[in-house]
Amino acid sequence: MSRAENRGRDKAELQERLASLTSWDADWAGLRVLVTGIGVSGFAAADTLIELGACVVVIDGSVTERTQAQADTLRIVGALDVRLGPEAVQSLPLIDGELPDLVVTSPGWRPDQAVLAAAARKDIPVWGDVELAWRVRTRRGKKAADWLAVTGTNGKTTTVGMAESMLRAAGLKAVAVGNVGKPILDAIREPVEYDAFVVELSSFQLHWAESLSPVASVVLNVAEDHVDWHGSYGSYLADKAKVYHNTQKAAVYNAEQIETERMVEEADVIEGCRAIGFTTTTPAISMLGVVEGLLVDRAFIAERRDHAAELASIKDLGRTAPRHMVANALAAAALVRAYGVEPLAVREGLRAYLPGDHRIQPVATLDGVEWVNDSKATNPHAASASLAAFESVVWIAGGLSKGVTYDELVARNSKRLKAVVLIGVDSSELAAALARHAANVPVIPVKAGQTGEDRPDGALIMARAVELAAEAAGAGDTVLMAPAAASMDQFASYAQRGEAFVEAVRNLVEGRAQSKE
Repeated sequence: MSRAENRGRDKAELQERLASLTSWDADWAGLRVLVTGIGVSGFAAADTLIELGACVVVIDGSVTERTQAQADTLRIVGALDVRLGPEAVQSLPLIDGELPDLVVTSPGWRPDQAVLAAAARKDIPVWGDVELAWRVRTRRGKKAADWLAVTGTNGKTTTVGMAESMLRAAGLKAVAVGNVGKPILDAIREPVEYDAFVVELSSFQLHWAESLSPVASVVLNVAEDHVDWHGSYGSYLADKAKVYHNTQKAAVYNAEQIETERMVEEADVIEGCRAIGFTTTTPAISMLGVVEGLLVDRAFIAERRDHAAELASIKDLGRTAPRHMVANALAAAALVRAYGVEPLAVREGLRAYLPGDHRIQPVATLDGVEWVNDSKATNPHAASASLAAFESVVWIAGGLSKGVTYDELVARNSKRLKAVVLIGVDSSELAAALARHAANVPVIPVKAGQTGEDRPDGALIMARAVELAAEAAGAGDTVLMAPAAASMDQFASYAQRGEAFVEAVRNLVEGRAQSKE
């Protein structure tokens, strides 16, 4: 047999082996796996693969106290090697003198990154951590959790939190996992036998996933986002649509956004899977929607042709329930109703749900001005939904734009804007859109010094932004921090940005109180 024939046979055998890796109990021993990234997802993937008996090498481009600690831990538990630093991510490393059999990548790594591009040229399969999790979800002697999958440009974390709360109200063991914070691989390895995982999936995670087959799935909404990562809006939409692939019972779509309905129409689902819409208006048959302030179901009841089942009241969502929060609640309800949860548990779950920080979070009311933190609004679509909840807004906005445009956002909300306080290293695109569509609105830039680590001092920036917003706002106004951009140019994360805003507002409140004493 020739050398070429040997290579062909070896490749076919490897492909056959990889195809057989569909449970925890499959033959993972000795598989040469490169894990790219040592963050939360990458660490969980590497740790899992080591436990499975694979030969694991991990690479990451950063050298920090945290990555070095993570690397030390992985070496202790059995990683063959952990390589850190820019040079570690420039080429494919060998594992036991051979190229990797498989690459498992952290979701943020772009397909054109040098190592991943090299793997593609060598025909080495690349999985994401979610793909790995799906393949190891079943294990002898342990119940495998069902998956309810959630994606969308905005509202994912809120929706998975609501669905988790509804499932728990029904007496089920359920947990929100994935992009929401807890790695799904960690949940799989816990001793708890969960009934269901509510899985938040980013477009990055879906890009690297192929085998998922959730009980129910939803694309909440889509808007231009992460174009720099995906290369085009069309590619972004294609990756979002993958959430519907092989869905078993219900492919849930946003009836107010035709793109999501088309995704369902084109999806290759399991036979018998139903298309279920949700709308913030009166629902048609096979939809969930709103009637006279009530969330209702015309999809999962026998008499749906001429009746609707009451699920909850909009008032059950709390004091502030903007339209997009109602939509998220309906999407969550559709997922759990597909899973068999009764209406009463939907209502109780919504009443028990506590929104996370940095998502339309009321911070303070001072001299008739409402201060609201929506640092999670990292793109124009999210910021527009947030702005639509208020009438007169002093808007704190700006940051890392991720290749998106702002004209539609500004044009749609210009009449709500009293003033705009601009943060961000380069918010010229947003400033230009404001000049074109809101020329009469004062735009106030924030200028601040740099720290010794070449990152602007986020606390200083936000403190100044809050001061300027306070000067511009009057009784009846809302100061809304909904940046419509990512945070990494001036902050470590959207959470740090939100915390800086909250702290600055609290300092403002305390300062005003002291001045009145």
